[in-house]
Amino acid sequence: MPADPSPPTDDSSPESSGASPGPSSETVHVPVMPDEVVHWMGEDSPRVIVDGTYGGGGHSRLLLDTLPPGEGHLIGLDRDPLVSQRVESEQHDPRLNVFLGSYEKIPKALQAMGLSAADAVLLDVGLSSDQLADTTRGFSFAVDAPLDLRFDPEFGTPASDWLAWKREEEIANAIYQYGEERCSRRIAREIIARRRREEPVRTVNDLVEVCRRCVPRPKNHDIHPATRTFQALRIVVNDELGIMERTIKAAPDWIAPGGRLVVISFHSLEDRIVKNAFRDDDRWEILTKKPIRPADAEVHANPRARSAKLRVARRIADPNQS
Repeated sequence: MPADPSPPTDDSSPESSGASPGPSSETVHVPVMPDEVVHWMGEDSPRVIVDGTYGGGGHSRLLLDTLPPGEGHLIGLDRDPLVSQRVESEQHDPRLNVFLGSYEKIPKALQAMGLSAADAVLLDVGLSSDQLADTTRGFSFAVDAPLDLRFDPEFGTPASDWLAWKREEEIANAIYQYGEERCSRRIAREIIARRRREEPVRTVNDLVEVCRRCVPRPKNHDIHPATRTFQALRIVVNDELGIMERTIKAAPDWIAPGGRLVVISFHSLEDRIVKNAFRDDDRWEILTKKPIRPADAEVHANPRARSAKLRVARRIADPNQS
């Protein structure tokens, strides 16, 4: 795996991840809507494809087949260093190059490859099954661990530290805004109360216990009381929505005219960003008037796909370009 192109300057319920202790060198992630991705990205015979959320590499392996035999480039990016370790141990197609970094770094990855633009870009956002299976960073409820929640443990602030110094109002607002958790104020109040008792929330079990105390478990609903809060904190510490907004806003600058951007999102906040970005920028031609949803057979085989929404837009040529 090449170095970070920029040098340093959701749905799924974690409790049901089937996680095993510690990270694994093998991927367990199942790509979502693979046939749809291949169709929408390969339709115009792209020669430069970017998988901005490489993960287990499932989408990338399929997309390589859409390139001309022995030609073209497929560039992958991922923030998780465990992906880097796995890719380095694999033998793969020489047309594939994977970079350690957020998909916000796509322009730098293209530059590193001597390329000016991409013909097709995929963003499959959110948490992967591999991260749920890694019980060392707090993504899963299955095993107690430090409450970290960062995709890249080398950068940013762990969720436990974020909770240790933020004000009650900020914590409540984040949990409500990013997790759509109605009991956010109650949860924030309990977190602050623990801090005052010198029992700060430091681990997965600490936060799960807070949520169990503060969130009534709804009848006939299998969602864990901590699911929305964990989602919110993960989004905050990884700046997921900020990166997504900035990337889609800038994408027309480095997607070639006629090129496509395919985005798979897993909750309403993400999907709203994609929908609005495509609608509000006249450099995009929207190809999916409504989001595409996975087929029932896929959801049955891979329940984590159930909330996925896929949207596609084509980069329109600038009027002043011949």
